Amino acid sequence: MSRSFAPALVPAPSTARRFLRFPMAMLFLGALAVPVAAPLPALAEASGKGPVATISITGQGKLSMAPDMAVVTTRVVTPAKTAPEALDENTKAISEVIAEIKKAGIEAKDIQTSGFSIFPRYEQQKGRENQPPAIAGYEVANGVTVNIRDLAKLGPILNAVVQSGANEVNGISFQVSDADKKMDEARKAAVENAKSRASLYAQAAGVKLGKILSISEGGASMPQPLYMRAEKMAFASDGAIPVEAGQETLSASVTIVWELAD
Repeated sequence: MSRSFAPALVPAPSTARRFLRFPMAMLFLGALAVPVAAPLPALAEASGKGPVATISITGQGKLSMAPDMAVVTTRVVTPAKTAPEALDENTKAISEVIAEIKKAGIEAKDIQTSGFSIFPRYEQQKGRENQPPAIAGYEVANGVTVNIRDLAKLGPILNAVVQSGANEVNGISFQVSDADKKMDEARKAAVENAKSRASLYAQAAGVKLGKILSISEGGASMPQPLYMRAEKMAFASDGAIPVEAGQETLSASVTIVWELAD
């Protein structure tokens, strides 16, 4: 009696591995989903308070004052046939200028050499218009920048440097000394201005100011130097040069954000 047997179906190794991995992967993803979803109700409760009403005000503060310091840059410009000759003459002239500045009561720490240069001077020779200009001589320039902390001395010093040989004044700037420290007064005024305006708006709106949420400085404006300029001075006066310093303004701004309460 013969028996026939049907061959058993055995899945291929790769198919079996895919079959086993699929349910395990699903279980793994399901396990991860539980802790992720759990905190959501807590977040909703934490944000249940709703948005906070705020008011943002920018205050301005200004402080006007007269400058108490001047910065002067003066130079001696000396032409000569040769560079050594120009340098020698210029050195004697600028030394006399510095001596006069010190004689006027300016300390050495407030005197600084600036703008030293030696340049050839060119001229186009007659009959050689098609040729490059030739060197006709040299020019030496040397100067000093002076901090004058007593403005009463400014006019006499300007007169003294011109009489002693300076023939160029590149600039006179008026400044406020210790401007950083004085800016604090403008900053305080800006805060008071912001508080006053915020109280006004809150009262008009029928609400109250709550706690301050943020304070940020919008910027501070330092006084910019005011310049006077005179070049190639070929004169000297026995009288003091009249100078007016005017007035400088320090300004600051601040933005403050308050929480509003009913």
